[in-house]
Formats: sequence, C-alpha cells, structure tokens
Amino acid sequence: MSLRDELLKSIWHAFTALDVDKSGKVSKSQLKVLSHNLCTVMRIPHDPVALEEHFKDDDEGPVSNQGYMPYLNKFILDKATNNFDRQDFDRMCWTLCSRKNLDQNQLLISNEDAFKIWCIFNFLSEDSYPPVIVTEEVEYFLRKLTEAMGGSWVEERFEDYKLQMLSQQQQQQSISVWQLIDLVGSGHFSKGMDRQTLSMGIHELHQELIMDVLKQGYMLKKGHKRKNWTERWFTLKPNSISYYVSEDQAEKKGDILLDQDCSVEALPDKEGKKCLFFIRSSHKSFEISASDKKKKQEWIQAIQTCVSLLRAGRQAPHRESRHKRRELRLKQQADQEELRTRMKELQTANETKQHELEDMRKALEEAAANAAEEERQRLQTQADLQDRYRVDLEREKMVRQQMEEQVAQKSTELEQYLQRVREMEDMYRRLEDALEEERRTRQDEETVRKLQARLLEEESAKRAELEKIHLRQQQAISETEAEKQELQKERLAKDNALRDAMMQLQQLEQDRQGALEQYQTVMKKLEDATNNTKTWKHKVAEHEGFLRLIQPGSKAHQMITNWGPAAFSDAELSLREKKWQEMKNQVTPAQ
Repeated sequence: MSLRDELLKSIWHAFTALDVDKSGKVSKSQLKVLSHNLCTVMRIPHDPVALEEHFKDDDEGPVSNQGYMPYLNKFILDKATNNFDRQDFDRMCWTLCSRKNLDQNQLLISNEDAFKIWCIFNFLSEDSYPPVIVTEEVEYFLRKLTEAMGGSWVEERFEDYKLQMLSQQQQQQSISVWQLIDLVGSGHFSKGMDRQTLSMGIHELHQELIMDVLKQGYMLKKGHKRKNWTERWFTLKPNSISYYVSEDQAEKKGDILLDQDCSVEALPDKEGKKCLFFIRSSHKSFEISASDKKKKQEWIQAIQTCVSLLRAGRQAPHRESRHKRRELRLKQQADQEELRTRMKELQTANETKQHELEDMRKALEEAAANAAEEERQRLQTQADLQDRYRVDLEREKMVRQQMEEQVAQKSTELEQYLQRVREMEDMYRRLEDALEEERRTRQDEETVRKLQARLLEEESAKRAELEKIHLRQQQAISETEAEKQELQKERLAKDNALRDAMMQLQQLEQDRQGALEQYQTVMKKLEDATNNTKTWKHKVAEHEGFLRLIQPGSKAHQMITNWGPAAFSDAELSLREKKWQEMKNQVTPAQ
C-alpha cells in the first residue's frame, strides 16, 4: 500500500466526521480548517488562496468529497513526503472522527487504545470506501491480540461471532472501524483478562503493525566513549534499531541505522558479560549483551532478517503478509467470479441441452405415436384379411356340404343305374378310365384356377401393401429435415421391406406364369380326353344307345355319381330310358 493510500483512509474518516447531516458534502469553512491542519501536521506550506481559487464557483453551498479530492491530491498529497510524524497526523484525524462516533462510556478500553485500534483498522482495511475490514483480517487481528495478551485462541467463539455478523448484516462479511472498536472494547474476545492486559496487548500489536517494531526489550549496550555498560530499551524496525532510557520511550538515546552492508555476529563472553553479540553498521559498531542465550539468539535472528529484507528490497514481514493475504483474497474473488461465470455458462448450456432433450423427447413420442398408428393399421389390415379368409372358409364349407348332400342323393340313383349296365362292365371300364382322366383334368383345372385366384389375391394384397409403403415413404419424405435424419434408418428398413415385397411379387408373377402353363397343359389334357371320349361315344351309342358321353362345354347343373360328375342331365337320362325301353320292346316282338 502506498503512502497516499494510507493517508487517504485517515483523511476520509476526518472528512466524514465533518459531514454532520451525512449528505456527503462539507462546507468550505470546515474544509479550510481541515486543509490547514493537514498541511500543519504534514509539514507542507499551506496556501489558502489556492483553496479559494479552487472552489470559487461554490461559494453558496457545501463542497462534496469529489470536489475536494482534486485539491487534496494537487496541493497536499502530491507534496507529501515521509518526513512528518505519522502519529501526529493520525491523531489529528482521530480527534475529528472520534468525537462524533466514539462512545467511551460503553467500552472497556481507553481512548488511547481505541486510537491504536483505529490505526490498526486503517492498516488492515480494504482499499475501498467507505473503509471496511473483512472477516479474514478481523480473525488475523484478534488472533494476534490474543497471542499478545498471552491467551489461547478459541475458534468456536469466532465462528459464532461470524454467524451473528452474517445474520445482522445481510450476508456482509466485513465490519467498520467503529464496529471493530466496539468488538474489542466489549471484551467479548478477552474474557478472563483485565483491562491492563488488554491495553498492553493492543499496544504491542500497535507497535508491531503500525510502528513496524519487529522486536523490543531491555539489553545492555557498551558505550563508545566511557566503555561502560548501560541498560537501554531497544526497538527493532526494518531499517533501524532505536534505544531509549526506559520502556515508555520518552527519552531517545540514539539509533543504529541498518542497511545492506550491516552484519551481526555472536561474541564470546568477556569482561564478566555474557550473551554478547556485535552489530556492525556503516557508521558505527555496537556491542550488546542480552539477558539470556534465548534472547540473544532471537535478537541476532531478527536483525539478520531485517538485513536480508533490506538486501532483497522487501517490506516488513507483517506488511508482506498483509499484501499476500490481499492478493489471495483478490485471487479467490477472481476465481469465485470465474466460477460464477462458468456456472452461468454451464447452466445456460444445461438449459439448452434440456430444451434439446425435450425436443428429442417430443420427436421420439411423435415417432412412437406414428409407429403405433402404423402398427394399429397393420393389425387392422391383418384382422380384415383374417375376417375375409374366415368368410371364404365358411362359404367353402357350405359349398362342400351342399356337394356332399348332392352326392348322397345321387348315390342311390347311381346304384340303380349301375345294375342296368353290369353287362357292359368291360366297355365301361375303358370308359371309366377316360372319365377318370377327364375328372383329374377338371380337378387340375379347378386347382389351377384356385391357384391363379389365390396368386391374384396375393398379388393384389402385395400391390396394396406396396402402395401403402409408397404413400408412407412419400409422407416421410415430406417431413422436416430433422425428422428425416431420425427416420433414415426406418426408411432404409422400409426400402428393404419394399425390395423383399417386390421380390415376392416377382416370385408370385413367376408362380402365376407357372400356373398358367400348368393350366394350358391341363387344358391340352382335357382336350385329349374329350377327343378320346367322343370316340367312345360312338361305340356306346352303337352298342346300347341309352348313354351319351360327357362333352366339355356346358356348365349347367350336373348329376353326381360315385365316379364324379355325370355326362348328362336328368332330362337326358329320362329320354335315354324311353329310347332304350322302345328298343327293348322292338327286340322282344321280333324274337
């Protein structure tokens, strides 16, 4: 933290104290007094004319902090050097702000202790306005204070305080300087300690963090002129060692300036003095005697640490520690911000994926509905075909039953007829062969006709199925591009089914051609059988004259015999019987 930033925090408290009505503005007369006091304690020449010239347009009203900042930077802070007493500067700003904000009656600490806590707050607070101190720095301060008082740190007590602070300040993990003073002054973290111990702990912490005192204590120093040993109070800072007459540091006796060329080394005991060590600086050398070996080693180690820091150009350890803690907090904040950004991105991506999954789910549901509808249509078609086949089967059963009844009726007539033609048995055997051949031919013809009808029905069903598949393919092609990709596999499956159906159709066409060829063969056999029957017709007519051979052609109602359909009807049979009876009567008188 730069000198300007450290000074601005104290000035901000003083400026805020002058803002009585909390409007963020301070009158010009008050700013004149504040500016004069700042220039006085900082040993800067004060120019009241410059202030009047800077605010010449604001004569009638108060001046805001933003309006005062340019003047403060240009005429005061830009001229500030490190040659003034920081304690006087801080006390001047503390005097202005403590009158308005500090209630001494409710605190267990003195005004001086409150001032030291105020200085420590400015050191540990964040570089933002209004200044606040985060919980990590509060914990660091309270830990150091507890160690300085010789007490033990109670983690649970601080955790309870953090929870209470979060509940009271709406999740804000920081407090103001007056809240910090109230926290320490209330004795919440110093239970069991008296006021003097608490004051000593605050003083020691102020010495370390604000005054940059790395180590202090009584030791003996050998004089340069009289060579006598005198007890002095030593305070070690990063660039010097000061020694005083007593612990109150009222009378300063001298300084040991430290630089990169300084060195410290242990000395053997001599002249009755023990625990000696030697400090060699650029100007003088000093012999010092510690109270014991432990103190001697601690002082040597502390001085060597300061020299090492000077050689490396580094700050005091507590300042480096504060800087590292701030960098860590900034890094954590950046990481948290990045994490929040990544979480938002992941949430956005998750929402996008959810929308995509929802669209896919809807598409799958629609596809499933379409598949279910197609399955329902297929089952309906199958059911219709089964009903049709069932009706055909019932019709066939009825026809078969009628044919069986006709066969039973004609069976008796055929028995009578066979008795009259027994003497023609030899001739009828040959005729039966021809009739049997004709019957088989007709059965083959009927079989071929049924086969053709079945093939035609299957062909018609396949064509209808092909048309449905073609229509579904046309409908699938007309859908959106996204659905086309999802149904690509289904279309390929349907194409395979279509190719299989086409192959089946071709097979059916080949079967139909084979059946047609069989039909032509049967027709040829039937024609041959018919010619053979005509030959036997003349022979029978010459022998008896009451039978007429079966001729192809008419599909009228025929009689059924045990050998199949008869070659003549009932009327023809009656006519044949009359002719046969007349011929028989003619033959009888002739005998």
